[in-house]
Amino acid sequence: MSENPQTSTAQPTAVSVIMPVLNEERHLRGAVHAILQQEYAGEMEVVIALGPSTDRTDEIAAELVAEDPRVHTVPNPTGRTPAALNAAIKASRHPVVVRVDGHGMLSPNYIATAVRLLEQTGAQNVGGIMHAEGENDWERAVAAAMTSKIGVGNAAFHTGGEAGPAETVYLGVFRREALEQQGGYNEEFIRAQDWELNFRIREAGGLIWFSPELKVSYRPRPSVKALAKQYKDYGRWRHVVARYHEGSINLRYLAPPTAVCAIAAGLFVGAAVHPLGFVIPAGYLAAIAAGSVPAGKGLPLKARLQIPVALATMHMSWGYGFLTSPKALAKKVIASRRPAVLRENV
Repeated sequence: MSENPQTSTAQPTAVSVIMPVLNEERHLRGAVHAILQQEYAGEMEVVIALGPSTDRTDEIAAELVAEDPRVHTVPNPTGRTPAALNAAIKASRHPVVVRVDGHGMLSPNYIATAVRLLEQTGAQNVGGIMHAEGENDWERAVAAAMTSKIGVGNAAFHTGGEAGPAETVYLGVFRREALEQQGGYNEEFIRAQDWELNFRIREAGGLIWFSPELKVSYRPRPSVKALAKQYKDYGRWRHVVARYHEGSINLRYLAPPTAVCAIAAGLFVGAAVHPLGFVIPAGYLAAIAAGSVPAGKGLPLKARLQIPVALATMHMSWGYGFLTSPKALAKKVIASRRPAVLRENV
């Protein structure tokens, strides 16, 4: 059985940080440095799972390995995130597993705070806020949309909130034993693998804990096209989770597909039957324009003007992905009910 993170204060719990990366030359070095510079006295290792990148990611990773003995790499030939995570988990060895993405920057006391929360709450997984930050006006607009309730609803890990039990959290800091008991991430879930794993942990009686004390800086997608693909995939795979785990859907997840259907119906009626049909899409545009005003407070004018574009891209892409999610994806997932990747460690 894995060591419990509740150890004496004289010997802080050792942690393994796992990173799935693919084409992350822009942010990888900064993300790893934010880990290595953590204000944490315990032993630490960083395991980077390398997908088939077409940029300088592998070269940068090799440099990081040469610079610090705590950094290691493992191959992930599929390039898929859940496979990368499982490969990194298998190659790591410590009782607490910290998930970080190649474009995520941990706050300085993130690991120390997470280990403390695991001990205090008895949770199997703790996580915090996905603090979106942009480096140009478009990315700042996306960041504002991603941290507003009109953009993502009441998801605490986007908008903040009080500490407490949660359905899921951003990234996550796990007890290794919880990952082993669940067999790791389900590699059939190309997206939504975090939500799906946390659902299984909760179904097994484990606690998922959200805390605003934990913050990870996140770099948004750099273009409308990239953002649309990201959110289409989110919607598509969230529908797969809903098919795979009955009762896991709620009204917040149904809002975007409902909006897509209502707008499409309004456009059809307005064009083919009566101009009053255009009231629905016009009302939606007015709502996101109004919602963009508080979301863009303090941003440059060019960024504020792009927030409605970011909001519409997120809503419509997520809703379209949800509505067009093929049933064949769910059948493929259901064929392998329990991940087997880490089963030998249970």
